[in-house]
Amino acid sequence: MKIGELAAATDTSVRLLRYYEEQGLLESYRLGSGHRRYDDSAPAVVRRIRALLDAGLPTRVIRDLLPCVRRDGTVAECQLVTLQDHLQGLDDRIRALSETRTSLAGLISATQAREPALG
Repeated sequence: MKIGELAAATDTSVRLLRYYEEQGLLESYRLGSGHRRYDDSAPAVVRRIRALLDAGLPTRVIRDLLPCVRRDGTVAECQLVTLQDHLQGLDDRIRALSETRTSLAGLISATQAREPALG
């Protein structure tokens, strides 16, 4: 399959497919003319990559996870800790953002309470 065909089949830009290759997420082979070709499993691989990116995983983690992703999109038990660690990191960031938001909202409320109403 040519890169343009893969792009159309997965609704992914050619540029993004090249990026996936550069990151070691997607493999191609070259014809004598230098054109990229992908095997029949490439659309499924691209869909897995996109699903993992949508889950917020960075490409370096995806590179390690891809060999362990099953056809149904689940990840083998051997990588469960990686996913749990990433989830914990997200929870920590959400908690920190929530605390920051509370502080900012308090500052806004205190400021508004001190300012005379405009009107």
